[in-house]
Amino acid sequence: MAFRGVDYFRVDSLFNEEERMVRQTARRFAEERIMPLIRDCYRDARFPSELIPELGELGFLGANLEGYNCAGMSNVEYGLVMQELERADSGIRSFVSVEGALVMYPIFAFGSEEQKSRWLPRLQNGSAIGCFGLTEPDFGSNPAGMRTTATRDGAGWVLNGEKTWITNGGVAEVSVVWARTPEGIAGFLVERGTPGFSTSDIHGKLSMRASVTSSLSMADCHVGDAARLPGAKGLKSALACLTQARYGIGWGVIGAAMDCYETAREYCVVRKQFDNRPIASHQLVQEKLAWMITEITKAQLLAVHAGRLKDQGLADPAHVSMLKRNNTAIALDCARLSRDLLGANGITDEYPVMRHLCNLETVKTYEGTDHIHALVIGERVTGIAAYK
Repeated sequence: MAFRGVDYFRVDSLFNEEERMVRQTARRFAEERIMPLIRDCYRDARFPSELIPELGELGFLGANLEGYNCAGMSNVEYGLVMQELERADSGIRSFVSVEGALVMYPIFAFGSEEQKSRWLPRLQNGSAIGCFGLTEPDFGSNPAGMRTTATRDGAGWVLNGEKTWITNGGVAEVSVVWARTPEGIAGFLVERGTPGFSTSDIHGKLSMRASVTSSLSMADCHVGDAARLPGAKGLKSALACLTQARYGIGWGVIGAAMDCYETAREYCVVRKQFDNRPIASHQLVQEKLAWMITEITKAQLLAVHAGRLKDQGLADPAHVSMLKRNNTAIALDCARLSRDLLGANGITDEYPVMRHLCNLETVKTYEGTDHIHALVIGERVTGIAAYK
């Protein structure tokens, strides 16, 4: 049976016809194109690059940006796309998030017209892939400590440093690299093949296996001044990009939670134990299902309201931190409870639960850990920063 959604509290009544149509398009793509191949991709640690042109054709890359062939979706529509893609796999949603929120958005928001015209249409249709270079081997949660530097050299810049845990890094044609300059932190567009620039993929991952994760190295990497993002002013600009990505994650993980919940619910109705009764008839099982559907519903309502606020220009980074932190945590707990309800079957890849569980362990950590988002919220409610 085709997936009909998880909607205990009539959340669908909050969406208009166009939003439901966008969701249905993404849902159909996830079920017909991603789900049939994702188990093998996860086994083989392979990103299904053959899907990239279709993601572009459907308008999913840079979906909530205007112009340059972008779809111009509302933030709620964009969120629903992220939800359906992550219901299939976090790695696919991560690719789309990085391409749109972490590569296209900084070019759109901080780039020159020449940079926008050159890169955005190609990134939108998937003929070019990008990545976002902020995290370093010694600086993840504290990006202000970055050691990558950019020094002036005549009419250009020389970059030195290393970035790691970079989604799409090994396949990206252009990398948005953040570096420390004498004037402060700045962003640069570094193209593949630039002398002094190299990438290496990270292997042995037990999570996000259907996703390319890499390190970037800059060793006396020379770029022209035209490679600098002229509108990027300090670390605040880099963090603004992360806010865009975190918003998409807050929606995406609902999809993973839905898939785990629905897999467990269907299994418990069919699986029989003790006097040939379905295990769904037992109180402890129903309590777990009740917890999951309650938390998924709360996550849905939080995401919808965050999307409406964002479309009105009223959502700020602290709102997005609550969205990402809460929804990722409940999605991970839903995956754990679902694994428990499936028993030994839950650890096999015949079911998607363990794959979601492993992926969500990463999603909880990247784009700001649970602890960092707790401190963002704490600063918002007390007025006191506690990061150090």
